[in-house]
Amino acid sequence: MTKRLGGVLRFAVVLVSTFLGLMAVTFFIGRVVPVDPVLAVLGDRAPASAYARVRAEMGLDLPLWQQFWMYLKQVLSGDLGTSVLTTHPVAEDIARVFPATLELATFGTIVGTLIGVPLGVLAAVKRGSLSDQLVRLVGLAGYSIPIFWLALLGLLLFYAKLRWVAFPGRIDIVYEYSFTPITGLFLLDAILQRQWDVAWDVFRHIVLPGCLLGYFSMAYISRMTRSFMLNELGQEYIIAARAKGLSERRIIWAHALRNAAVPLVTVIALSYAGLLEGSVLTETVFSWPGLGSYITNSLQNADMNAVLGGTLVIGAVFIALNLLSDLLYRTLDPRTRDK
Repeated sequence: MTKRLGGVLRFAVVLVSTFLGLMAVTFFIGRVVPVDPVLAVLGDRAPASAYARVRAEMGLDLPLWQQFWMYLKQVLSGDLGTSVLTTHPVAEDIARVFPATLELATFGTIVGTLIGVPLGVLAAVKRGSLSDQLVRLVGLAGYSIPIFWLALLGLLLFYAKLRWVAFPGRIDIVYEYSFTPITGLFLLDAILQRQWDVAWDVFRHIVLPGCLLGYFSMAYISRMTRSFMLNELGQEYIIAARAKGLSERRIIWAHALRNAAVPLVTVIALSYAGLLEGSVLTETVFSWPGLGSYITNSLQNADMNAVLGGTLVIGAVFIALNLLSDLLYRTLDPRTRDK
């Protein structure tokens, strides 16, 4: 009981300290970036009196530690400031655009996992063979080729030439005003409402950017799956299972992969977090109205409240997924529960 309580306390301390560190980093980034938030509000031709008044209202004339304290209280109360670009609260803007990024990253992670895990298992079982070399080559290409180049090439081939996918965006304008989202995840909402024509249209919009993100996720997952499987296939319990006469398929999928799945959960969670924070270029190329596009547009218009708010949310999601993967790891592997 004492060990369990100590583990909970350590977990709480790590969570709080990590989040405070994230807020400190975002705060100081906002202060060192060569963008004047006052001029972003008033414009370059604002009189000196108006500049001084707005600067005082924003608390920028206070010592740095006081500014950080104000920022800390503001964030903890759920107030991320007001966007200069949209004139709406940043929290409302993020709540509006984040489901699009969540849907795209989830689609990519599912594709990457469903393809990456079997490929990694195949490469490990056929170590040194042509199949192994091809899987490693495909994974290496996923790490090396810029995603914006693949995105443009994909649009040229699958949209402009073959017409297999829809125009960049999230949904056709025909359905944009007649479709009522529930969760903000358009594909799920269309299926729940049994609007199959909308679901097909949404799928045609998400399939190309989602598969591109899935390809990069697959490259990472397949490589790590191969590594974990090679480690498991060299263990003594695999030799014992073969000596007992178990089929190779059962040994690989029911024993080796089952044990490799424990660290693989962490890998998939980190891949998911990486897609959530790293889909900026994909969203830009495909005009996907997600958090990445929102931050990019805000940065181009010197809207630092929106930039810092979006950065803070992405960091918080990354922290949450890291902690979730750690909890799942401890749950799946009893040997780590008392550590």
